[in-house]
Amino acid sequence: MQSDIDPRNLIGRKAFDRNGAKIGTVDEVYLDDATGTPEWAAIRTGLFSRDAFVPLEPSELVDGSLRIPFERSLIKDAPDFGVGRHLSPEQELQLYHHYALDVSPAPPFPDHTFGRLANTEDTP
Repeated sequence: MQSDIDPRNLIGRKAFDRNGAKIGTVDEVYLDDATGTPEWAAIRTGLFSRDAFVPLEPSELVDGSLRIPFERSLIKDAPDFGVGRHLSPEQELQLYHHYALDVSPAPPFPDHTFGRLANTEDTP
């Protein structure tokens, strides 16, 4: 998904599946813990139904609507974790597996000396 989109602007947008069938409305957006970029959206699938989590990475914002490149049935069968709470790493992994998305290991920290004080020398 476009990385310059403000996640607050996604809330309330209509969401459609790969065939153009309406899924519902974006209810919440979840950010990646490490990068702060939008990673998942919870789509309210109907008046009395639950929210379905969808990945934002392969999705696109087209003409003001969120286009999700998966079948409606797959989206509606996504694991239900409830909304308004943080997604645990295990829950995210379940979602990645549900959508058959590549699960890459988290990138290593770029600097392993982050615990040292500035202007001190390493002692052997």
